[in-house]
Amino acid sequence: MKAFFNQLFDYNFYCNKKLIEECQKLENVPERTTELFSHILNAHHIWNARILGKKAEYGVFQLQLLKDWGDLHYENQRSSFEIITNVDSFEKRLDYENSQGRLFTNTIQDMLFHIINHSTHHRAQISVDFRNNSIEPLVLDYATYKR
Repeated sequence: MKAFFNQLFDYNFYCNKKLIEECQKLENVPERTTELFSHILNAHHIWNARILGKKAEYGVFQLQLLKDWGDLHYENQRSSFEIITNVDSFEKRLDYENSQGRLFTNTIQDMLFHIINHSTHHRAQISVDFRNNSIEPLVLDYATYKR
């Protein structure tokens, strides 16, 4: 399971890094892209914090500056790899509160997979936003990444 999650988070790191690099080349990053990528970064941070039993430093929809995206992304990935390396059981259930204060319980495995799935979902929305702003979307398919 550790190897599987390491592969998924390597892929996630690659995709987000490519997107950050592409946005840094743009004269103007579309507003919706900034909102969505900030949300990707914030949510990843929040889920890591939940797993680690720490207080999150960012709000779910807090806007992040483009100049900070790389550092936030790197720290998110470092923290996720730390979790994967040190977890005793991916089936361990953890209680947490969502952003509305409701209590939930999920396994660490489910939480980690959610980070990946959530990021992929919003990167797809960013691809649509790129197209809507006459910017060529990046090819970030997993199969392409693995080739």
